[in-house]
Formats: sequence, C-alpha cells, structure tokens
Amino acid sequence: MKQQSLLNQSTTVQSILDWLHTFGKSSDTGNTRLLYSNDWMNAQNALFDQFQQSSLTPYFDDVGNLFGRVEGMNRNHKEAILVGSHIDTVIDGGKYDGVYGIAAAWIAVKELLEQHGRPLHTIEVASLCEEEGSRFPLTFWGSGNITNKHKQIVSTEIFDHEDVSLYSAMIEKGFGLGRYPQPYRGDLSHFLEVHIEQGSVLEQDHQDIGIVQSIVGQRRYTIVVNGKSDHAGTTPMNRRVDAMESAASLMTSFTQFARRLDDDLVSTVGKIEAKPNTPNVICHQVTFSLDVRHPSVTTLDLYEQEMNTLIAQLEREKRVNIHVNRWTNVQPVNMDDSLVELAYKESERLNYQTKIMHSGAGHDAQIFGTHCKTSLLFVPSKDGISHSPKEFTAEHHLRAGVNVLKSMIYTLAYEKRSSYHDELPLS
Repeated sequence: MKQQSLLNQSTTVQSILDWLHTFGKSSDTGNTRLLYSNDWMNAQNALFDQFQQSSLTPYFDDVGNLFGRVEGMNRNHKEAILVGSHIDTVIDGGKYDGVYGIAAAWIAVKELLEQHGRPLHTIEVASLCEEEGSRFPLTFWGSGNITNKHKQIVSTEIFDHEDVSLYSAMIEKGFGLGRYPQPYRGDLSHFLEVHIEQGSVLEQDHQDIGIVQSIVGQRRYTIVVNGKSDHAGTTPMNRRVDAMESAASLMTSFTQFARRLDDDLVSTVGKIEAKPNTPNVICHQVTFSLDVRHPSVTTLDLYEQEMNTLIAQLEREKRVNIHVNRWTNVQPVNMDDSLVELAYKESERLNYQTKIMHSGAGHDAQIFGTHCKTSLLFVPSKDGISHSPKEFTAEHHLRAGVNVLKSMIYTLAYEKRSSYHDELPLS
C-alpha cells in the first residue's frame, strides 16, 4: 500500500529529514545507510512512493539512482535540469548530510508545481545512490555513472570489508541487470545541489547562505605495509621488520609534510587495520587510509611525489614492502560562473546574508561540474560538525536553502516574466 504524501503546507524541512532518518537509524540522531543495504533500498523505495504522491514521475536507473521527473512543456527542449543530492551516509553519520539536498529539491519542485503548474523545461529531483565511499573503496558511484566517469570500474573486482563484491550487492537489489535505463545522461543542462556546509565558516561569519565557487581536488589512497611477524619478547629491535613501526613513521611524515607544503592542504589518516593485531606479536601487516585535499592539482602532485619518495626510502631502511592504491582521484572543479551569479542575486534579493566560498569537502556537484552547468549552495552547520550524530542545522537555515534553490529553479525552468519574482511565494 502506498504511503500518503508527506508534503503539505505545514511540512517542515526537518520533518522530512526526521522521516528519512528512520531508514538506517543507528541512534537517536545517527544514521547508517550504506549503498545497496536493506536500509538504503527501503529509503529509495519510500522516496519512490513519495515522489509519485507529489506529481513527479519516479524511476530508477540501472545502478540505483532514483529520479522524480516533471516533464517540461517545451517539446523542442530535450535537456533536463537535475536537482538533488545523495541518499547514502557514512557509518553512524548524521541526518542532514546528503539527504537535506534531496529533501530541499523535492520540496522546492513540489511547491513550484503547486504555485505555477508545469515548467517550461524538464526538471528531475535526484536521490543519488552513493557518494560517501563508506561501504566500498570508491566514491561518487551515483554521479560517476551518470557522467560516465566510472565507466572503467569493474564492479566484480571491488569488495567491501565482508568480501561482498560491488557487483553482487548491486545484483541482489535488482540493479545491474538491464531492467532499468542505463545511468549515463547526456541530456542534462544543469545540476543544482544544496548541502550543509560541514564546516564552521558560515556560522562563525553569521551567514545564511554559502555560494560555492570551487571545490577542492581529492585523492584517497589505501596503503599496505608488509613486514614480518615475530615474538615481541625474543626478537631484538635491530632484527625486526615491524610493519607497525614503519606505518606509524609514514603517517607522521605525511602529516608533517602537509603542514610544511601549503596551509590549504589537508592530509588525513582515518582508518587503520593491523595484523595479527595481537599484543605480544610484532605486526606483519598494516593497512591504512590516506585522504588528501587541495584546490590545486600541482600541489596534490607535489604531495604525491613526496609521499612516494618517503615510501621508497622507508622500504630501503626498514626492509618492509609497501603497496599504494590510489582509488580516488577527483580533480578540483569550478562551479558555473553564471549560476554563482544567479545564486548570489537570488539570495541577496531574499535578504539572506550571503558568502562566496570554496568547498573543502567533495560533493556530487564536483563530478557534475565538468559535465553540465553546476551550482552548489551551502547552509550553516552547527559548530561545523558533520559525519556525526551531532550534525545539526536549524530549520530557518534549512528553509533558506530551499528558498534560494526554488528561486533558481524557477529562473531556469519556468518562463521568464519581468514580474516573476512577485509571483513566487516562498513558504
């Protein structure tokens, strides 16, 4: 039985986020909703039903991206305006990251339909299947397939920590079998995304809306250090091939070099696995992650060169073997200048305090940015906290993002009239 529509005149943005939080709820405010999990599938199916109740035509593509389409009246214009964000979360993340962009797009389009009827140009609300890289060692599975940037990925060769392949997980949920349209989209004119900032700049500067001008480049690595297991009590220090010692040395060196190289460079080790992970045995293998971000490709290249030099030096000195897998390489991307200008004009017109800024976090807009005209808006994050159950954004800021997004969609998708701003109710 289909659910009743959740959207009505008294609906708050927060109430939609609270509803989506029930799919993969890990605590009172925490969420774990990983790609192709049961909670992920239930959330996408529930949104499918809700889109249908909201006069959108819902459909999946063959990797699990969900769309709610509103056909434009201009039959000669074949392109679509895509608006949305990602449905997946990090492990024990918050209830705002990603899903706020889906809720904002859905609310904005629903209100525009009620107030103005069908648009001139086609609009699609998107619940993108994956962005975080939380289950499998890849990111942007949703937008990367839509833009064809993941065409070289072999899904049978990528596994989660339980040795389930990406292909098997996808097939289990009914995707990847050709039952749905192929994900690549060559018909997109624009992609618009609104997101929580995941930082503290807007809050500290007392701003309502952030308009992103560019997004940093991002590289992620898995580094495996192989040594030799020996007895912790009987093996002299000068005869050890200790994977943990070498891994710790690398982590420290990587961090120190990042601090020396550039103030805008960030380098993070966020995950470590040790084998055999026993107190009285010298570690024979350490696997750790490395996340590196900066607005310049040149700086990222310099960092990677130094990283490889440090690794080669350590292999010689400590007799360990080190394997490096760079599994994410997302280039820095500028947002479309005309959309930055439009967003700023609309935000100012609505009397919001507005800031032009850069994004230090990766977003789906980064993938779409070289595929079609793209815009990314931010709303403040309380205390800058994200990827945490403590993630929070106040309703008036959530609504501000909806209002600016809604005004932008109107400008792009509906007939332009000299008095259209007077005809555009907010909420």
